[in-house]
Amino acid sequence: MPDTDLMLTLGKVIIAAAWADGAVSNDEVNSLKDLLIHLPNLTARHWATLDMYIETPVDAAERARLVEELRAALRSPADRALALAALNDLVTADGAVTEAEQRVVAEIEAALASADVGIFGALARLFKGPVARRSQAADAPNREAHFEDFLKNKVYYEMRRRLNLGEGDVLLPDDTLRRLGLASGIMAQVARVSGGINAAEFAAIVDALQQHWGVSREEAAFVAEAATADVTANLDAWRLAREFVDTFPYAQRVRFLDVLFAVCAADGKVSRAEVESIRAVARSMLVSRRDFIDAKLKVPRAQREA
Repeated sequence: MPDTDLMLTLGKVIIAAAWADGAVSNDEVNSLKDLLIHLPNLTARHWATLDMYIETPVDAAERARLVEELRAALRSPADRALALAALNDLVTADGAVTEAEQRVVAEIEAALASADVGIFGALARLFKGPVARRSQAADAPNREAHFEDFLKNKVYYEMRRRLNLGEGDVLLPDDTLRRLGLASGIMAQVARVSGGINAAEFAAIVDALQQHWGVSREEAAFVAEAATADVTANLDAWRLAREFVDTFPYAQRVRFLDVLFAVCAADGKVSRAEVESIRAVARSMLVSRRDFIDAKLKVPRAQREA
């Protein structure tokens, strides 16, 4: 039976192939997961790793690193045959194979088929191409370096991903970004519970980041955009809250409840669902019931449903 490391690496390469044209639809995501579910011996942590690759695009440099990782992991002809069969199943599953996908699969097949190490050495001596590709793959982006952040502080993970892609001009220290990720992630989660985040709530998140964390308007907007993006919609509020406990002292956690109520009240009303969501956050942040009630009562009765 193929070992677990090979199956995990194979899964990552399959996902990279699915991202070949730069987009993966919801239907394709479901089909992709249906395919990956057949890979044996994967644990919950392995599936969380695969989710990192499913959620956001895999570019050419990262794909090259993953292909080289898979080629190095192959230990038998049976493993190689399994890898090639799975890749072909993926790209033919929906009956429509794009030219980009065909090129990527051909690239992967060529890398996997070249089992003779001597061939790579000869090519390196003659053209230095394989050496250059190996160097490029070694320096390529590796999102797994932030795997723990993906689990515990997904907004920080998303901000770091965007910054690595040059999608933001933010020069804040890393520890500040982590704190902002926790705070904005929790704000976004409580605002989402009543049907999504509206413009007033988004503006309130930006204002809160400026006022309480001392960042600029542009920096606050960058953080808020990461916190409210679709890719961070399924945050684990409990994990965020417990990380918040480890990061902020009790008094600051109590004051943060005022921030959460202010965000939810930005559209004129704090719904019962929002109140209960903040109550759950307070409990996870180890804030007392009395302090939670005091924060809730600061919102005028006419503005809250509970």
